Amino acid sequence: MARCSALCRVLILCLLAVSGCKKPAEPKVDENRPLDEVKAEAEKMNAKQLRTMAMKYKEAAAAKTSEADKIFLKLKDTPDVTSLKGEIDSVNKSISALTDRYFIYFNELKKKGGDLSGLEF
Repeated sequence: MARCSALCRVLILCLLAVSGCKKPAEPKVDENRPLDEVKAEAEKMNAKQLRTMAMKYKEAAAAKTSEADKIFLKLKDTPDVTSLKGEIDSVNKSISALTDRYFIYFNELKKKGGDLSGLEF
Protein backbone atom coordinates (compact mmCIF):
# COMPACT_ATOMS: atom_id res chain seq x y z
CA MET A 1 0.00 0.00 0.00
CA ALA A 2 2.79 2.42 0.90
CA ARG A 3 4.52 1.48 -2.33
CA CYS A 4 1.41 2.35 -4.37
CA SER A 5 1.06 5.67 -2.55
CA ALA A 6 4.70 6.56 -3.23
CA LEU A 7 4.31 5.60 -6.87
CA CYS A 8 1.22 7.81 -7.18
CA ARG A 9 3.11 10.77 -5.69
CA VAL A 10 5.98 10.32 -8.13
CA LEU A 11 3.53 10.08 -11.02
CA ILE A 12 1.76 13.28 -9.92
CA LEU A 13 5.07 15.12 -9.59
CA CYS A 14 6.10 13.99 -13.07
CA LEU A 15 2.80 15.15 -14.56
CA LEU A 16 3.13 18.54 -12.88
CA ALA A 17 6.68 18.92 -14.14
CA VAL A 18 5.73 18.02 -17.72
CA SER A 19 2.69 20.29 -17.77
CA GLY A 20 4.87 23.22 -16.69
CA CYS A 21 7.27 22.69 -19.58
CA LYS A 22 4.98 23.97 -22.30
CA LYS A 23 6.50 26.43 -24.68
CA PRO A 24 4.75 29.81 -24.48
CA ALA A 25 2.38 30.45 -27.37
CA GLU A 26 3.96 32.42 -30.17
CA PRO A 27 2.05 35.54 -31.21
CA LYS A 28 -0.07 35.09 -34.31
CA VAL A 29 -0.83 37.42 -37.18
CA ASP A 30 -3.94 39.42 -36.32
CA GLU A 31 -4.91 42.34 -38.51
CA ASN A 32 -7.53 43.43 -35.98
CA ARG A 33 -5.25 43.62 -32.98
CA PRO A 34 -4.96 47.20 -31.69
CA LEU A 35 -1.77 48.94 -32.79
CA ASP A 36 -0.97 50.00 -29.22
CA GLU A 37 -0.91 46.35 -28.14
CA VAL A 38 1.31 45.42 -31.07
CA LYS A 39 3.72 48.27 -30.23
CA ALA A 40 3.88 47.29 -26.56
CA GLU A 41 4.52 43.66 -27.45
CA ALA A 42 7.17 44.57 -30.04
CA GLU A 43 9.10 46.67 -27.51
CA LYS A 44 9.46 43.60 -25.27
CA MET A 45 10.68 41.27 -28.03
CA ASN A 46 14.23 40.38 -28.93
CA ALA A 47 15.56 40.71 -32.49
CA LYS A 48 14.82 37.09 -33.42
CA GLN A 49 11.20 37.37 -32.29
CA LEU A 50 10.76 40.70 -34.08
CA ARG A 51 12.17 39.28 -37.30
CA THR A 52 9.84 36.27 -37.07
CA MET A 53 6.78 38.46 -36.57
CA ALA A 54 7.77 40.90 -39.32
CA MET A 55 8.19 37.95 -41.70
CA LYS A 56 4.79 36.53 -40.72
CA TYR A 57 3.09 39.86 -41.41
CA LYS A 58 4.97 40.30 -44.67
CA GLU A 59 3.82 36.85 -45.83
CA ALA A 60 0.23 37.53 -44.75
CA ALA A 61 0.22 40.83 -46.65
CA ALA A 62 1.66 39.07 -49.72
CA ALA A 63 -1.11 36.47 -49.55
CA LYS A 64 -3.73 39.22 -49.39
CA THR A 65 -2.05 40.97 -52.33
CA SER A 66 -2.36 37.74 -54.28
CA GLU A 67 -6.04 37.65 -53.33
CA ALA A 68 -6.40 41.22 -54.62
CA ASP A 69 -4.75 40.21 -57.90
CA LYS A 70 -7.36 37.48 -58.35
CA ILE A 71 -10.14 40.00 -57.78
CA PHE A 72 -8.63 42.34 -60.37
CA LEU A 73 -8.55 39.44 -62.83
CA LYS A 74 -12.29 39.03 -62.22
CA LEU A 75 -12.73 42.64 -63.28
CA LYS A 76 -11.77 41.70 -66.84
CA ASP A 77 -14.67 39.25 -66.99
CA THR A 78 -17.20 41.32 -65.03
CA PRO A 79 -18.57 44.46 -66.63
CA ASP A 80 -20.20 45.47 -63.32
CA VAL A 81 -17.36 46.84 -61.18
CA THR A 82 -19.67 47.69 -58.29
CA SER A 83 -20.29 44.01 -57.60
CA LEU A 84 -16.59 43.57 -56.75
CA LYS A 85 -16.16 46.87 -54.90
CA GLY A 86 -16.90 45.31 -51.50
CA GLU A 87 -14.33 42.58 -52.05
CA ILE A 88 -11.72 45.07 -53.23
CA ASP A 89 -12.34 47.38 -50.28
CA SER A 90 -12.14 44.50 -47.81
CA VAL A 91 -8.86 43.17 -49.20
CA ASN A 92 -7.33 46.65 -49.37
CA LYS A 93 -8.31 47.32 -45.75
CA SER A 94 -6.77 44.01 -44.72
CA ILE A 95 -3.52 44.68 -46.60
CA SER A 96 -3.28 48.11 -45.00
CA ALA A 97 -3.83 46.70 -41.49
CA LEU A 98 -1.26 43.94 -42.03
CA THR A 99 1.38 46.34 -43.35
CA ASP A 100 0.80 48.76 -40.46
CA ARG A 101 1.55 45.96 -38.01
CA TYR A 102 4.45 44.70 -40.14
CA PHE A 103 6.13 48.11 -39.95
CA ILE A 104 5.82 48.18 -36.17
CA TYR A 105 7.86 44.98 -35.92
CA PHE A 106 10.20 46.02 -38.76
CA ASN A 107 10.97 49.44 -37.24
CA GLU A 108 11.50 47.96 -33.77
CA LEU A 109 13.87 45.39 -35.28
CA LYS A 110 15.69 48.21 -37.07
CA LYS A 111 16.02 50.12 -33.75
CA LYS A 112 17.53 47.06 -32.11
CA GLY A 113 20.03 46.60 -34.96
CA GLY A 114 18.56 43.29 -36.15
CA ASP A 115 18.93 41.65 -39.54
CA LEU A 116 16.51 43.27 -41.99
CA SER A 117 17.50 41.24 -45.06
CA GLY A 118 14.57 39.63 -46.83
CA LEU A 119 12.04 41.77 -44.98
CA GLU A 120 11.73 44.53 -47.55
CA PHE A 121 8.47 44.85 -49.46
